[in-house]
Amino acid sequence: MAKITAAQVKELRERSGAGVMDAKKALVEVDGDMEKAIQYLRDKGMAKAAKKADRIAAEGLTGVYVDGNSAAITEVNSETDFVSQNDKFVKLVNDVTKTIAEGKPANMEAAEELKMENGTTLAQSFVDATATIGEKIVLRRFALEQKTDDQEFGAYQHNGGQIGVITVLEGADAATAKHLAMHIAAMSPKVISPDELSDEFITEQLALMNHKIDQDNESRALVNKKPLPHYVYGSEKQLTDDVLAKAKEDIKAELKEAGKPEKIWDKIIPGKMQRFIDDNTQVDKQFAVLSQNYIMDDSKTVGEFLKEKGAKLVAFQRYEVGEGIEKKQEDFAAEVREQMK
Repeated sequence: MAKITAAQVKELRERSGAGVMDAKKALVEVDGDMEKAIQYLRDKGMAKAAKKADRIAAEGLTGVYVDGNSAAITEVNSETDFVSQNDKFVKLVNDVTKTIAEGKPANMEAAEELKMENGTTLAQSFVDATATIGEKIVLRRFALEQKTDDQEFGAYQHNGGQIGVITVLEGADAATAKHLAMHIAAMSPKVISPDELSDEFITEQLALMNHKIDQDNESRALVNKKPLPHYVYGSEKQLTDDVLAKAKEDIKAELKEAGKPEKIWDKIIPGKMQRFIDDNTQVDKQFAVLSQNYIMDDSKTVGEFLKEKGAKLVAFQRYEVGEGIEKKQEDFAAEVREQMK
């Protein structure tokens, strides 16, 4: 049996990322052959990854990388947020995002076949990371954006990478593109314009909002507070000319009943109409970025802000770690009871 030296263990650790004892064991198993030791570790890593395949990985980081007119955003998951702070994990996220931005894969299968700088495929890199770090590590999703020379990317990561955003703006400078990325990180819109919201989605969200009002009204009733009214409409798509005309007539009737002189109605009606529109476009304000109040100046919407800048939002991507994943709920009391048994 060949004698395993400290230099060999060091080289294998640098090439594979394995721990000292794992590297030494691998070299012993293959009688000091470096390439066979690397394959041995990979095979062990695949076995470990297979055992962890059913585990829930809902923590991790987003990655954002801009390369000229190309940009990529990724979400890489781990099982615990502790591992997401690991230097090896952070480097993996950054390297994977860079590889995807440069390789421009068409889908996840193509992405997994891309080669990293060390010559390892993305798929193998995640197997190796799972074996080395000791948790299930996966590339959950990625998106690519392209721009023209006349457009600007805005890139932003919040809270160390828990949220990542890429924006593509036309007619704007880099600062405006980044500020909008920061707004999107905070406000979590789903689409650019209300036109992209389906009628079914608007109806569903309006029902949820009114259900929340019903719950609030139950609490208000207990303290003899006036109930809040339901929303009738949720989007500007629903505010047809007929709806707006009726709203205007209703406002006139209210003013007449309140005894307001008709000569001042023209000064009052525009403000009340705007209030009616604001109250009845709450779905837009929650999900369509152009309809949201701009977080850095809430006296205007994002659409109004961009119009002032002569800019247009072409596209955006927003990833938040773990969104849409049902996380395992730990019952610590049950866990202690099991251990005591």
